[in-house]
Amino acid sequence: MTAARDLSVDFCGVKFKNPFMLASSPVSNTGEMVGRAFDAGWAGVAFKTIATGDTKIIHPSPRMHGYNAGDKKLLGLQNVEQVSDRSLKDNLADVTNLKKEWPEHVVMASIMGFSNKEWSDLAKACTDAGADILELNFSCPHMTVEGSGYKVGQANELITRFTETVKKATNIPVVAKMTPNITDMNEPAMFAKKGGADGISAINTIRGISEVGINDWIPRPNVGGKGAISGYSGPAIKPVGLRFIAEMAQNKELGLPLSGIGGIETWVDALEYILVGAATVQVTTGIIHYGYKIVEDMIEGLQDYMADKNIKKVSDLIGKALPNLCDTNKFDLKRQGLAEYDLTRCVGCGQCYTVCQDAGGQALKWNSIDRRPDLDEDKCLSCMICSFVCPVDGMITYREKR
Repeated sequence: MTAARDLSVDFCGVKFKNPFMLASSPVSNTGEMVGRAFDAGWAGVAFKTIATGDTKIIHPSPRMHGYNAGDKKLLGLQNVEQVSDRSLKDNLADVTNLKKEWPEHVVMASIMGFSNKEWSDLAKACTDAGADILELNFSCPHMTVEGSGYKVGQANELITRFTETVKKATNIPVVAKMTPNITDMNEPAMFAKKGGADGISAINTIRGISEVGINDWIPRPNVGGKGAISGYSGPAIKPVGLRFIAEMAQNKELGLPLSGIGGIETWVDALEYILVGAATVQVTTGIIHYGYKIVEDMIEGLQDYMADKNIKKVSDLIGKALPNLCDTNKFDLKRQGLAEYDLTRCVGCGQCYTVCQDAGGQALKWNSIDRRPDLDEDKCLSCMICSFVCPVDGMITYREKR
């Protein structure tokens, strides 16, 4: 009988049953929704960003646009949604009820203020409502008011000031959610730490344009004949999220626990974030695509992986890949390789030949009779682009030169 695997993690001194959280987004908009997610297996939630409610929030219509690539549906998602359009009273009541009905699950209240007083008032209100952690939204990518959203995340002094304000107003952990719409996330993260942040979450969505209508010339989503640069999420942004988490995890001066966000759909995606330093992971677009029950596969997949690797605690995997992450000048250039072909599996499509001729080392000749590639090993650059376009998984592999 396989020994039980411990999926619990500690994040900012708060225990999670597993690393999986709902991100602050449409998937965590109400207590009823979050409760169903908890029942499905999610250990925690970053509740949809709460504001004071002094200004009535009206979301654009339509508020989202999916980006597809070939047969891949929802490779990315662009949205122009704002903070919660629900009343502060209703949101606080949901936080309280969630902690009452699911006391072993973690509720992290995401908040956004537009002044020191609003940040303080929201922190006090969410703390009194029973939140376990506060997440400070310094990163919403389509806020147009100065001193809000990603505009705070790009203004280091504001990060420190608002973090300090919240820390003075609460006795629970405070997590700063960073914007990826910058060059170096370590810098603003250090200013969050200066303000007293207990942890960092990243990334929020990337500012982008998912599509432009070629007949009407309107960027999507088409909101009454206008488009906008706004938040883009989904599997396509995972490499960016992994990069920022890894860089902050390598920053010994920062030394704060990290919550990873961006492009997570499977247990493998989640594990990759954990391996580069994240203690918890947050999901939105994966849920929009497949629903809350994807967490069941995430839990099972992670447990099976740990059993296969004989790892008892998932916390032992946090940052495990960091010793193998280096600058490119540390590569051993004496070790060279080449592409190796299993021609018994070749379907004769010729894509490898085309890409090698037009973007590689011109190392392939094409046997038009057998419809098979013939590799000149002396010309092979080991770029491996032939393997990326090959429709047969694993037919073209890398091997080191002997």
